[in-house]
Amino acid sequence: MPPAPRKPRPRSYDPAKLRAAVTAQLAHVRDAAVGLDEAQLALPTRCGERTVRDLLVRIALDVDLVARLTGEPAPPAREITAAEWPARTAPAGITEPAGSSALEAAPAAPAAFLDTVADRFAAVAATTPPDRLLATPAGAMRLDDFLVTRCVELAARTDDLAAALGTEIRYDRQVLAHATRLLADALAAGAPGGSVEVRIPPFAVVQCVAGPRHTRGTPPNVVETDPLTWLRLATGRTDWATALDAAAISASGERADLSAYLPLSM
Repeated sequence: MPPAPRKPRPRSYDPAKLRAAVTAQLAHVRDAAVGLDEAQLALPTRCGERTVRDLLVRIALDVDLVARLTGEPAPPAREITAAEWPARTAPAGITEPAGSSALEAAPAAPAAFLDTVADRFAAVAATTPPDRLLATPAGAMRLDDFLVTRCVELAARTDDLAAALGTEIRYDRQVLAHATRLLADALAAGAPGGSVEVRIPPFAVVQCVAGPRHTRGTPPNVVETDPLTWLRLATGRTDWATALDAAAISASGERADLSAYLPLSM
């Protein structure tokens, strides 16, 4: 019997880089929101019945959750790591943030709301220790781990917003890097093994799926894609067959079909 796959060591994060990444991506979303007229704010999105205005408010609330949770008592013990977070989140689309009815009372000026949230985030994130535990809806997490999940949320919701508006929105490189790595780590945690190598250049390489473990030379089962396609696959914005048909994925080897393990979250 082959040995059980080794559990990967949780990734460590630089809190300063995480704070800067979240701040930068929130600013890119805010720039996209400035100047939108009422017709544009009322456009539909791929997030159920939510409009562009709703989506902008949700992006703000996703980040503002950091300030709200740090204002609550710390839980007694850590329950999950960043890599375990995707498995505890909802399928693709928008769900209500815990304890908030703000989506039903969307501000008339989403850009101003984003500014308010950005200021609050900057003040709280800069003064809270990275190992401070937060009682998140998915389980008790360290602040630094939770900031990585904010990168995933921001990257995915930015993609939703760009699709709704039919325009390009900038991605902070570190937001995309952190989102890619977390979701790759989550795949490796959810499908442990070493028979498939998943490459998402330039940010991540992981091995996953039970079976013969590769040790040297060219792996027999390889999946390669770009960060945005990986983000969409992992969060259910696209599916394996669609991405494969569009040549957005390169998959070689008899075990290189990851459709059974996707999406991971959101």
